Amino acid sequence: MTSVDELFKVPEPARQDGLRNDMFVEIVVASHKLVTDEYEAAKLVGLKPEARIKLAEDAVRKLVAIRAIHLTTEQIRSIAREVEAEISEYGPIQALIEDPEVTEVMVNGHSNIYVERGGRISRHDKVFRDDAHVMRIIERIVHALGRRIDESSPMVDARLPDGSRVNVVIPPVAIDGPTLTVRKFARQPLTAQKLVENGTMSESMRVFLEAAVKAKITMMISGGAGSGKTTTLNALSGYIPAEERIVTIEDAAELQLQQKHVVRLECRPANIEGRGEVTVRHLVRNSLRMRPDRIIVGEVRGGEALDMLQAMNTGHEGSLSTAHANSTRDALARLETMVLMAGTELPSKAIREQISSAIDLIIHQSRLRDGTRRIVQIAEVRNMESGVITMQDVFVYDQKGIDPSTGAVIGEHVPTGFRPIFMDRLVKDGINIRAEDIFGKSRWK
Repeated sequence: MTSVDELFKVPEPARQDGLRNDMFVEIVVASHKLVTDEYEAAKLVGLKPEARIKLAEDAVRKLVAIRAIHLTTEQIRSIAREVEAEISEYGPIQALIEDPEVTEVMVNGHSNIYVERGGRISRHDKVFRDDAHVMRIIERIVHALGRRIDESSPMVDARLPDGSRVNVVIPPVAIDGPTLTVRKFARQPLTAQKLVENGTMSESMRVFLEAAVKAKITMMISGGAGSGKTTTLNALSGYIPAEERIVTIEDAAELQLQQKHVVRLECRPANIEGRGEVTVRHLVRNSLRMRPDRIIVGEVRGGEALDMLQAMNTGHEGSLSTAHANSTRDALARLETMVLMAGTELPSKAIREQISSAIDLIIHQSRLRDGTRRIVQIAEVRNMESGVITMQDVFVYDQKGIDPSTGAVIGEHVPTGFRPIFMDRLVKDGINIRAEDIFGKSRWK
């Protein structure tokens, strides 16, 4: 009798010889063939998941009886679930997509699957059979979204029905085989209070940012890829009053706003004839005709920065957006560069005046070396002096070191003691917060 007890928990070194993974894949493939040979694909997809799993279990039991393979009941059910996922869902990565602890799934060719848990990336023991197997799953995902993927259009960036963002790159662009990246989002978006609990920000920062959002202070959240910018934007948007009309603009819709009066706009790529493209810039311009109280741009990455700044300077205070940058100062420099991408011939001084007038706060977020996400800097954009935009840190993350036993970053959020200029606006708007409790006892450092 052949035992496959270890097929379901394969240690990393054991994957190199491929033997146990090959045995596992063989069982799944053979069981899948038994089911699909007996039933048409369309009929199988139309069945309820429980019925498909029952058919898969029957096929696995028939197979192990023929081949004299010893499997426990739980192992048979596990293989059946894998077969069911192969029939109707995302095959080997279906369980990873359903796992609430997994925040990102990365498929680098058929034999390398990586996942992110708690900010840390690790290799997973599951594999696809071959690149053709990966392509079948990719085509199932892409076609369900109304998109196409082939050699003439080898890249797709879209979102799954549950809101997760999916990016696909296939050969000849992807040299080592089809690449699939799924960035998952919490089904229940994190609140600002939850971000305090997990250490992303301090309670003082939360109170300060809540007041700033309610007072229509215009903010930009900067940071690197995967630093948690969208999560923070989602959390802060929860403080926008319910009676305000919000228009969101995104390349691929990721925001999960809880208010009811929200208009969601999403870009559209060009069709096969190269027509019909709708860009972020098109949507920003159109949003100005939709009577928005707030405009939220999911990510600013090009010429739309000019239209966004003009909107913020013409009565749309309190807008929120994100941008890739390495620091708050770098965020300003990137904004200036993106305005130039609009094809304008504006001088640098004019662009900087637009930026300093439109943006009030920049919140910079980072993913630290232990995988945790932290807001590491909140800076107020003040004014222009000698052609340079002046800024002042309000909060910073004071990193003290690394815990040698756990590898965790040791640090704390601290106020700098500086009081933002716009604090008077909060008082006029009836938003009373104790400045001493947030910024420290001294008004100026």
